[in-house]
Amino acid sequence: MCGICGIFNLDHQPVIEASVTGMMDAIRHRGPDDDGRFLENSVGLGFVRLSIIDLSPGGHQPMVSQDERYVLVFNGEIYNHIELRKELEHLGSRFRSHSDTEVLLESYIQWGDQCLHRFNGAFAFAIYDRKERSLFCARDRFGVKPFYYSIEGKTFIFASEPIALLKARKKAPAADHQRIYDFLVFNRTDHDPESFFEDIVKLPHGHVLKISDGKVLVERWYDLAARISPRSLAPYEYYDMLRSSISLRMRSDVPVGLTLSGGLDSSSIASILCKDLGAADIHTFSAVYQKGTPCDESAYVELFRGQLKNLHLIYPVHDELLRDIGRFVADQQEPFGTTSIYASYKIMSEASSDVKVMLNGQGADETLAGYEDFHGIYQLQLLRSGRLARFFSESSAFISTHRSLYGLKAALYYGLPGKLQTSVRVRDKGYLSPGFVKRHAASSTVTRKIFRFKNMDEALLGHMEHKLEHLLKWDDRNTMRFGIEARNPFLDYRLVEATLGSPDEAKISRGYTKSILRAAMKGVLPEKIRTRKDKIGFATPEAEWFRTPGFRKMILEVLESESFRSRGIIDPEKAKSLYERHCAKKISISKEVWKWVNLELWFRKFIDR
Repeated sequence: MCGICGIFNLDHQPVIEASVTGMMDAIRHRGPDDDGRFLENSVGLGFVRLSIIDLSPGGHQPMVSQDERYVLVFNGEIYNHIELRKELEHLGSRFRSHSDTEVLLESYIQWGDQCLHRFNGAFAFAIYDRKERSLFCARDRFGVKPFYYSIEGKTFIFASEPIALLKARKKAPAADHQRIYDFLVFNRTDHDPESFFEDIVKLPHGHVLKISDGKVLVERWYDLAARISPRSLAPYEYYDMLRSSISLRMRSDVPVGLTLSGGLDSSSIASILCKDLGAADIHTFSAVYQKGTPCDESAYVELFRGQLKNLHLIYPVHDELLRDIGRFVADQQEPFGTTSIYASYKIMSEASSDVKVMLNGQGADETLAGYEDFHGIYQLQLLRSGRLARFFSESSAFISTHRSLYGLKAALYYGLPGKLQTSVRVRDKGYLSPGFVKRHAASSTVTRKIFRFKNMDEALLGHMEHKLEHLLKWDDRNTMRFGIEARNPFLDYRLVEATLGSPDEAKISRGYTKSILRAAMKGVLPEKIRTRKDKIGFATPEAEWFRTPGFRKMILEVLESESFRSRGIIDPEKAKSLYERHCAKKISISKEVWKWVNLELWFRKFIDR
């Protein structure tokens, strides 16, 4: 895991070394162990290294092929590099290091762009062909590793984070107001390639970008929908695939840890590590709060007290967030919808002294219908298909299990036409400027990509394509800010394809989500966790935090400021009135309050300057 950046002048003008160095400096937190640069004619490549596999100088980048034709900068890991290395050696390749970087480079030389299909890993990389004077860039299947780029005039710029592009671009940064609209109305980011910065976009996951003869071409190399085929997946098969994925992601020459929330996903990883892979000495890190706090999961984490030898508890508190908020917002670089990200931020800050790799449970919700909304989608699917007995069975099971009508309410919402879905969301906010809504409502793609599904299969695929990436982005920002690499066992492509191809009942059954995972973990996972009804994750008690005097002072400063008022996005009087009602405990709108504050602080940090 590292940071990469580069400049490719399409008009063949030479690259200025200081420009590449400035980009490297902006993302140096991603790679504190080593750095390197390559400049030749109209190309400049930069690299900062976090050493994980082969800690020797043999893994130095930019890496030049033995025939000196190709130059590689690579961020990520190829987990099956050992197996690929053996195959390449059989085909005649000779290696100078034990790094997965060299395996990637030799794979490209041997198989061209088809090498991507052989990789089990998470990656973003660029390879410069010195002979053809062309550039080949690629991003992994699901968007675990970031790749941002911008084209300014005749200059193509890329980097692992937007902040590096802001360093290299000549144009002053500007906000993309369509992304702001989608963020405020739908709480969605990263469903499109565009970022919150105008003219800075992501290379979509599962895509390649090629530059040749002054032309830039983006193409899909991995199509998840085409890889899914119906299959019956037995619980033991699911377990074996998850175990294999975890085992691969334990490959490291530095200490590996695990973020343990106490929920089903990360706890399953912990149990397999303890009971099947002989890794009970792994360091785990959990965000916990005072007993009785709604988002406290310490009771579930403590179930591992006798199994895990290095269980670390981190206690995020509101005055620390208030103290850290400027740096925290700056580190994220783009607005985000909840302070739950701060819990992860604090974990990584504490964990950096013990580990350099961190496993997590990201991706299980998107493949196993882990969000409550999926109950509504499934119930609507059953109703539309005339499976009334199953509909009544599932809806009543949900009500009985969760003591909630949310499943039926979600089914009703997902059954609405797209325009009506948008209207409901806009009315629910109540604080948006009518002019702002009018300018951006029609061009939003959120309802089509995330809310307009015929069945659960479409919904899961839509979440993998358009929702998962915003979670992966914050995961990357938090871990890399403190020099840690994140790894996601539930996002092994073999496991994803098999899970999405399995029947609906493997995901939702009798009011419970993640049916096949629960069945697979029987006898391995503590039963109290395996049968959990609720879902919390790395949440924070932000509703109460925002009622404290310190936050009240800060939030009112934002809402009453001239800059907030002048943006024409949010009606400050309506926002202030809603916040006062929140403080009086008449309503609970902490997520909306955070979005107002976060957005304003982001403007001040990145745009107003």
